[in-house]
Amino acid sequence: MSKKDQQLDDDVEKSLYAKHQKIYPREVHGIFARMRVSAAVVLLGLFYGVPWLQWAGRQAVLLDLPARKFYILGLTFWPQDFIFLALLLIMAGLALFFFTTLAGRLWCGYACPQTVWTEVFLWIEHAIEGDRQKQMKLDKSPMSANKFRIKFTKHAAWLLFAAFTGFTFVAYFTPLRDLASRLFTFDLSSWETFWIFFYGFATYGNAGWMREQVCLHMCPYARFQSAMFDNDTLIVAYDQERGDPRGARKRKIDYKAEGLGSCIDCTMCVQVCPTGIDIRDGLQYECIGCSACIDVCDDVMDKMGYEKGLIKYTTQNTVDGKPTKVLRPRIVIYALILLVCAAAFIYILAVRVPLQLDVIRDRNTLFRETNEGLIENVYTLKLVNMDDYDHVFNLSAEGIDGLKMKIEQDKIIVKGGEVLDLPVRLRADEADLKKRSSRVFFNLKAVDNEDLDVTEEARFLGPRK
Repeated sequence: MSKKDQQLDDDVEKSLYAKHQKIYPREVHGIFARMRVSAAVVLLGLFYGVPWLQWAGRQAVLLDLPARKFYILGLTFWPQDFIFLALLLIMAGLALFFFTTLAGRLWCGYACPQTVWTEVFLWIEHAIEGDRQKQMKLDKSPMSANKFRIKFTKHAAWLLFAAFTGFTFVAYFTPLRDLASRLFTFDLSSWETFWIFFYGFATYGNAGWMREQVCLHMCPYARFQSAMFDNDTLIVAYDQERGDPRGARKRKIDYKAEGLGSCIDCTMCVQVCPTGIDIRDGLQYECIGCSACIDVCDDVMDKMGYEKGLIKYTTQNTVDGKPTKVLRPRIVIYALILLVCAAAFIYILAVRVPLQLDVIRDRNTLFRETNEGLIENVYTLKLVNMDDYDHVFNLSAEGIDGLKMKIEQDKIIVKGGEVLDLPVRLRADEADLKKRSSRVFFNLKAVDNEDLDVTEEARFLGPRK
């Protein structure tokens, strides 16, 4: 083993067994910081605000697991609509692959729940404990009444925010207004109580305590992102050729005459990094692409009177002096597959009929002969009205000449969101049966809505020919 490999093994072993050192990210301002804040406001606003929205007298988005119905705005989805969930998950995965290949870890830096909630918890921490230096000084100081008060206030604020997060999460599965009223009367079910505490505790632990540890050791995305990266992928990179040799200097000196690069070795890029890495060491899997180092480095370069962009979004080909290609095979393939899945999702949703008809033959008796000499088959029809409104339906059957249908109900009424089991008897003359097993078709159509129209095939059995 070479000396370099041995050193690498030693560094890995140290990182595995070394005591975790708390990271104190410095606050940063700039265009990318504003973009992160804007993304957090929009995403958290949607998460906390959507359960309060009402649609046609009910919660606009409600995943009613006991009733096995998902309400999304004006649509009601049933377990039979699983294909929509499958397509959404496929599109989410493809979108992640597409944007990662194109622009790096945009998801991690701007939209990942871990990143978004950690931003909020860091903001609360900065508001209560102060900036980076004050936090470090406070943690090093011995316990006192003032330190206990500050720490207690911070954790109380964290826990309150985490509890509200857990409550909001459960509100997607239990109507929010009903949940809120029962919360104040301590009338929550055991499962509702469990999930409020569980999700709240997970938010408090992940965003308050573990933070970058989730990204570094728990999230698998950092490990397999390299499979989606290529030399044309947008990354956060330090311009080593321009920045080195590094060194401190006064603002007005001619650093080039002194044999120095643009980097003044202020370590500000390290101080603002939420995962505590030094971007000047090159691309690392710990980098979540949040671009905080870009903002702070541009600010330092501006103060020094140097050109901005020492740390910037770029590609490996640009760093190596090669042209960058935006359109490349994997980008085109991901985009085409994503478009096909999106088109399929929209088409299936557009032609979806909120009505289902299932036909179940009576398997105890294949057929029987009636007193009139007709061949009779017995079926049980399951009528699923997936609409929100009650409907009256007409039922018919065809496929055999002279086919007769007998049902016990004069009028078929299925309430919105209900399932009706309907016994049906079909009778046919043996002379009209061309073979032992014939195809028949049941048609179910709403009287008041022509769009609610479904047809289901079944088999009619008779004697051997």
